[in-house]
Amino acid sequence: MVNNIGRRLLDGLFPHHCALCGLRSDRDVPLCLACELEMPLNQSCCARCALPLPPTGQPNAMQICGVCQQTPPVFARVLAPWLYDEYFAHLIHLWKYHREQYLTPLLASLWLQRAQWQEEPLDLLVPVPLHWRRRWQRGFNQSELLCRQLQATCPELKSCTIADRLVKRQRSTAAQSGMSARQRAGNLKGAFTVFKPCDNLRIAIVDDVMTTGATATALARALSAAGARHIEVWCLARTPAPDF
Repeated sequence: MVNNIGRRLLDGLFPHHCALCGLRSDRDVPLCLACELEMPLNQSCCARCALPLPPTGQPNAMQICGVCQQTPPVFARVLAPWLYDEYFAHLIHLWKYHREQYLTPLLASLWLQRAQWQEEPLDLLVPVPLHWRRRWQRGFNQSELLCRQLQATCPELKSCTIADRLVKRQRSTAAQSGMSARQRAGNLKGAFTVFKPCDNLRIAIVDDVMTTGATATALARALSAAGARHIEVWCLARTPAPDF
């Protein structure tokens, strides 16, 4: 453990710089407080899929979006505490496509400090798998990195198993950016195969960002078919609807 004096000494010798503005963060993470305060929280959202919704004016009011009312999702809920805006998009882009893996602890801490997840203990954390070709090209699975950092940081998750080989992505799906919700769902049909029974298990699917929910839905269906009792989705941020 590094005490306060030692931490100040390390910060003086090797200061963190904010990944957004480039200035010294004066914190233990590469994000200054001013930039963090500019990042919008996903506070008013659907209780099932975390889609951002207009505020009701009533604190703690539970809202369910029209889509979830008409067609309840396979998963019980989505925990996505941040909005996917330009700030979060920049952090995710650096992390995934520029291989800035030093951002993993920061992103895990941003999730942990805002997500309200403490309920019944979970059995498994399941990172969304990448097809082997995409993983080889990128060099890592960002969802798996996030899983491991969450477990390493949070004592309540120590007993939870990271099931990084439970599910396989059977085929290399086309990049989903620019696709409609229907196209994304079709793109992921039959993409995931679960290799072991999940009878009566409580599972959290872990991903970086949820856009339409097609990936989470396809994976949740596969886990549910394997016997999972409870499935929720943990992701860093949620993309608002185009008309939000």
